[in-house]
Amino acid sequence: MTSVIDDEAPPVEESKELAAIPMDKLAKVYRKMAARIQELTQAYENEVEELKRQQDTVKIALKDQMLALGVSQAYENEVEELKRQQDTVKIALKDQMLALGVSSVRTDQGTVVLSTKTRYNTQDWDSFKTFVLQHEAVDLLEKRIAQTNMSTFLEENPGLVPPGLNSVSEYAISVRKPTK
Repeated sequence: MTSVIDDEAPPVEESKELAAIPMDKLAKVYRKMAARIQELTQAYENEVEELKRQQDTVKIALKDQMLALGVSQAYENEVEELKRQQDTVKIALKDQMLALGVSSVRTDQGTVVLSTKTRYNTQDWDSFKTFVLQHEAVDLLEKRIAQTNMSTFLEENPGLVPPGLNSVSEYAISVRKPTK
């Protein structure tokens, strides 16, 4: 046997008590309840509207941030372009200094220094590791070849070059503030 429960019917005891109350009083209580429901509904809807206004404010703030990101993008673009231009200026300074045969030039705007930077790498790590172990030269290693240590090692051992060692030398430019 299945029992059906009427959710809207008051409990039996409550129903018996309400039956003894005159209808005009029940109607008055009912209307008060309906008014309270309407009041709660209005408050709820007001809260929903307030949340929507807050969401709109957040949306506007997000749009402002997106615009700020555009400004950030403009910054990155300009910095990238300036660095590219700096590289072009470095090449021109290097070329002029090489043509003049000088390694340092003092100007009103600063001292320009031309130096040589040598980088070491290997294409044959197995042979290089064997070489390092044979000559107990572990200090030549970092996660890559230790540049300063390799340079010193080659200067101190001119006839001893690790197998697979490559080197690339390039000119480097630095500009220092003028001295007074």
